[in-house]
Amino acid sequence: MSDASAPTYPGGFAAILTQMEGRRDPFTYEDGEGLPPLDVDLAALKQARVDGRALEVDGSKSTYARKLRELSDEFDGMPALLLLHGLLVAHLRRRTAPDHAAPLFLRLWAEESDWLMQRLDARWLVSAATTFGDHGATETQRRLGQSLSVMFGMMKLYETERIHSGADPAQPFEWSRRKVPPLAMQMDAYALGAGGLDVNMLGRLWQDAGSDAVIAPLARRLLDLLIADDRTIFRRLRMMRQQREKAQKAEGIRPKRGHAAPSAHIPVPAKVVARDPATLRWGTVSLIKAPLPRIAAFAAHHLEMGAHRLHIHLDDPHPEAAAFLSRHPAIEVTICDAAWWAGQKKPRMKAHQLRQAWVATQTYHRTDLDFLAHVDVDEFILADAPLSPALAALPADIAAVHLPPAELLAGTTDRFKLTPRHAGQEKAVLEDIYPNFGGHLRGGFISHREGKMIARCGIPGVRFGLHALLLNGHPASNRMTLPDVILGHAHAPDWETFQSHLAFRMTQGSYRKTDEEVLGLRDILDLLHEEDGEEGLRSFFTEVCEGNDRLTRALEAHGMLVRAPLEPDRKMMRIFGAIPKV
Repeated sequence: MSDASAPTYPGGFAAILTQMEGRRDPFTYEDGEGLPPLDVDLAALKQARVDGRALEVDGSKSTYARKLRELSDEFDGMPALLLLHGLLVAHLRRRTAPDHAAPLFLRLWAEESDWLMQRLDARWLVSAATTFGDHGATETQRRLGQSLSVMFGMMKLYETERIHSGADPAQPFEWSRRKVPPLAMQMDAYALGAGGLDVNMLGRLWQDAGSDAVIAPLARRLLDLLIADDRTIFRRLRMMRQQREKAQKAEGIRPKRGHAAPSAHIPVPAKVVARDPATLRWGTVSLIKAPLPRIAAFAAHHLEMGAHRLHIHLDDPHPEAAAFLSRHPAIEVTICDAAWWAGQKKPRMKAHQLRQAWVATQTYHRTDLDFLAHVDVDEFILADAPLSPALAALPADIAAVHLPPAELLAGTTDRFKLTPRHAGQEKAVLEDIYPNFGGHLRGGFISHREGKMIARCGIPGVRFGLHALLLNGHPASNRMTLPDVILGHAHAPDWETFQSHLAFRMTQGSYRKTDEEVLGLRDILDLLHEEDGEEGLRSFFTEVCEGNDRLTRALEAHGMLVRAPLEPDRKMMRIFGAIPKV
């Protein structure tokens, strides 16, 4: 932070105001000098031509005469109405002006706006907007004029500074993944991927202009010129955004968006509503790339819970896993090799998230189950009672059940942590629980906070997203949670798993930078690795992820600990009769 004893402007605002007011002294006049009357013939001034010599004030030493000579030279040979407009703007910037100056300025824009806009350049149009800000006849004229004046004034300042970077005004800086240093006034950096600051600012000015017929043509002309000019920050940021999206597309990454599509009600046909818990059938669908013991633990858990079928898709050929799992009649194994993808309507997507959503959606539309949960191999549905009765009792118009996540504490198989929101706590408790990193963790998690869905099957036109059931791109609003049913996420069950997945998750997975974050998880991990190497990352893992006594007690004290034994070995022995080793 800058030293408060050394302000940018020596003397502070007292000096700023003295300098500002020194430029606003009223004009002085000699005999016969001054503005024309309010009822001056504007049509005649449109026909008359400016004499750049300003002979009518020849020899005068008044400040009015000086300004008239300056403007006459600028508008030499042009219609005299432009000279009058310039004189009015100059007068109205002074501390005081003739009483009829503002009404005459407003009359020009009320009667001759189209004519003025065809002949005034952008610099004079901005000056006109500033004059509306000071002397508009309506609240809208003053508010909009002031807003435009501030926006274009700041543009002039930062575009002038940018000249010294050596970059051409039309040339955007290269987009790159880099640490964002703290901005002035503790401001968040603009979110390049999906930030709305630019469109919100411009859009509101455009809408505001529509409510006043006098200033509307001027304001909208300026805004049209602004977005058409390729030498502005708005154009450069748009080009940087395109660079970013192109780079991410090359990596197979679909950029995270800052603003999700609004939710919408998904109609549920009456014929797909299953009411009998004795016959209701539910299951899971997953695209998996993992060692066989992890897949078997996932499968055994859900089969013991009462799942009627597991649709397991192997992202890479894994003959041992396919053979082991296929022995159970409730497991359907699909090997997603080149031949399988050749039979799909789309080629194999590079991004694993897209493949997951595709596999889940295709399975949804062919399964004969009543409910289908889209979950990953490290996610375990946790419930205190069988699911079928709870699903059968759902209201008929509910399209999906939301499974809020709980993150497994590393080194345990029975302790999970909740977000403060899920536990009914304030966000501030994160800094108590995680003293060094809590202020920068979304919900205290390193994995997703969105949870997953159990979708009611048989609804036409829907598809699975990673964390939603969608219809025409809109997530279902008619969803609900079930009491004591959550999604246990074994995202980083131990240090070795965390470390081995780190590079992928930071570039293509859940740690990658999101558009709304200024200092996000990726930034923290980058910084720790850069400054302290593996030791820095290990300190983060110990504080945030490990199920040590300190973290367990802290979570339990805030009602954010869930105890739910996974017992993978017991379940695998019961379901498969063996514990696979490879």
